[in-house]
Amino acid sequence: HREVPPLGGVPLAIKDNIFIAGGVVTAASKILEHYTASYDATVITKLKEHGAVFLGKTNLDEFAMGASTENSAFQVTRNPHDTDYVPGGSSGGSAAAVAADEALAALGSDTGGSVRQPAALCGVVGLRPTYGAVSRHGLAAMASSLDQIGPITKTVDDARILFGAICGEDIYDATSTNSSLEAFDLERTRNMTVGIPDEYFVEGLDERVARGIETVRESLERSGVSVRRISLPHTKYALACYYIIVPAEVSTNLARLDGIRYDRTVKEPKSLNDLYVRERGGRFGTEVKRRILLGTFVLSSGYYDAYYTQAQRVRRLITQDFEEAFKDVDVILTPTAPTPAFKIGEKTDDPLSMYLSDIYTVPSSLAGLPGISIPVRSASEEELPIGFQLIGKRFRESDIFDLGSLYEQTTVSQ
Repeated sequence: HREVPPLGGVPLAIKDNIFIAGGVVTAASKILEHYTASYDATVITKLKEHGAVFLGKTNLDEFAMGASTENSAFQVTRNPHDTDYVPGGSSGGSAAAVAADEALAALGSDTGGSVRQPAALCGVVGLRPTYGAVSRHGLAAMASSLDQIGPITKTVDDARILFGAICGEDIYDATSTNSSLEAFDLERTRNMTVGIPDEYFVEGLDERVARGIETVRESLERSGVSVRRISLPHTKYALACYYIIVPAEVSTNLARLDGIRYDRTVKEPKSLNDLYVRERGGRFGTEVKRRILLGTFVLSSGYYDAYYTQAQRVRRLITQDFEEAFKDVDVILTPTAPTPAFKIGEKTDDPLSMYLSDIYTVPSSLAGLPGISIPVRSASEEELPIGFQLIGKRFRESDIFDLGSLYEQTTVSQ
């Protein structure tokens, strides 16, 4: 009898910006519509070693740029709880697949909230690991200083198992490093101190989300966890900072998709410029073009210091805010998204409103911290789901897993 591996036979869905050898990987873009991956992403190699089964690829916003999965070049993904609403994004296909019981779990990628926000909107669990905890080798790059692959699951314990399978150092990703997971310790978890940042509870936060966070706070306090208010003063600059750094990295990363390599469709261009116009101009979507142009602008010699250099300074200040807060608390509790899911088409003509969907997930991404979105259990089944976020110290995924497990256990027993 052979020993069954830890994930033996477990059916998983994989976001279509993660490479599986021999399979098409489109990143939901026409420019990669027929591109076949020639190798497995490191996370895929690890999951195969653990015996996982891959059911198929899931939809996303093109090159993971979006918060609703409406930016896919192929189809719009719908929220299983109400098909008139978005599932969030960019990993909306993965979150919807898990929420609809089409897969036991899924992999997504998170740059500024692309695992956590759709998990919240679909009522499932989504983890963004510490930057460097999981190899990015075999992930179609968007913003290399922010991208991370993370699991989307039904429970916190499932997320812990899947993270344990994919984490660790990889020779193909110089930013990756070894990280360890501790076993759940109830006594240690009850002795934790949780911080709630004042800056996250401002105008624009939906009342139902605010009430949901309050019920989570009350549940944790009943379990013996200490909760206190904290300040993260540079939070208000996070979104502006993010939307300078990300387009700059997008502009650089997507320069390789020149219409000559990967998936060329124009056979006899009149000139190199004609090739670029027809390939890049005709096959990239609107949001991708917007970010490439913005990134090229902020990296130009006349504006580099005014925008990009300044954004990196602000990023350091945001990171220092978290470092200061973590001197007094173990974990930070926030909303995951400012509102429940919104209607399909509601924000497609308003990019700024769409960007605000990630306002609570972007700061910890800039700081490279782990964050997990967990469904609020008090939410009525008739209403759209809402989620809360737990942010931990670097490489302390164990802390947010333990606190999340404690919340799930206590709310199930109530």
